[in-house]
Amino acid sequence: MPSNFAFLGFFGLTVSVALLCVPLAYAEEASCRTVRFADVGWSDIAATTGLASVMLEGLGYKPTVTIASIPIAFAGIKSKQIDAFLGYWNPSMTPIIEPFVKAGQIKVLEQPNLVGAKYTLAVPAYLYEKGLKTFTDIARFQKELDGKLYGIEPGNDGNALMQSMIDKNEYGLKGFKLVESSEAGMLAEVQRAARSGKAIVFLGWEPHPMNVQMKMNYLEGGDAVFGPNLGEAKVFTAMPPNYEARCPNVATLLKNLQFTTEIENSVMLGILDKAKPTDAARTYLKKNPSLLDRWLKGVKTFSGEEGLPAVAAALKN
Repeated sequence: MPSNFAFLGFFGLTVSVALLCVPLAYAEEASCRTVRFADVGWSDIAATTGLASVMLEGLGYKPTVTIASIPIAFAGIKSKQIDAFLGYWNPSMTPIIEPFVKAGQIKVLEQPNLVGAKYTLAVPAYLYEKGLKTFTDIARFQKELDGKLYGIEPGNDGNALMQSMIDKNEYGLKGFKLVESSEAGMLAEVQRAARSGKAIVFLGWEPHPMNVQMKMNYLEGGDAVFGPNLGEAKVFTAMPPNYEARCPNVATLLKNLQFTTEIENSVMLGILDKAKPTDAARTYLKKNPSLLDRWLKGVKTFSGEEGLPAVAAALKN
């Protein structure tokens, strides 16, 4: 009997050693399965977050989205309650995020997820043709503008730049009032003004369907405030400093994401037509599946299988 037990013990040990020699399937830790995004209420961020979320769902993850102002979004990354924010516009948001980055509380991915963006003040084309073409022209039209400049949600970086111009009397804007609402609220005001041919100055940016849905012009001469080339910007992804090491598979996907203004404008059109961001993103990806080859390069499912076939299959359902 002892010899039989010895044999079984040796056999069990051999099997255990053999199993240890078999490579384990790749899988991230359980806490990585829920991917928490921040969205500041802009349709371009909703579009990119929607695209990322659809792919993550196909990979077996559970993305969530928290709507928050820009300062709260960055504070959420600092406290590790937010895993990723795809909408850090540089340079306009730099004064807000810089203290977090310098303190080592937020990591910004080196490669931008979008280049060729712009962000500055704009007017309807009919007002531009009447002579309001530059930042220094705004004060001359104060009466027609009812002394108002239209921004988006409170806490937004663009609003802060506009309020700073008013407070410092830059471009002769002392006496103007900043009207804050939301992206949708501001655009509704612009459309209302356009129907009656009234004067309005508002915060404009690209990518956004506003650039093709209405005749508009960006104002020259605001380089000192919004940056050169009509507030030319790059958009980056921000995350907690330890996220890439903790959840490398999701981080690989986030680093792969490279958008264009054309991609974002197309997805945003669906969102502005009242489609959910993930539905608009899913529709776009079904029509443009070649994008998955680049975005899912080196990316696995949550359980460790090849990512591209899994997402492609999910899009067919």
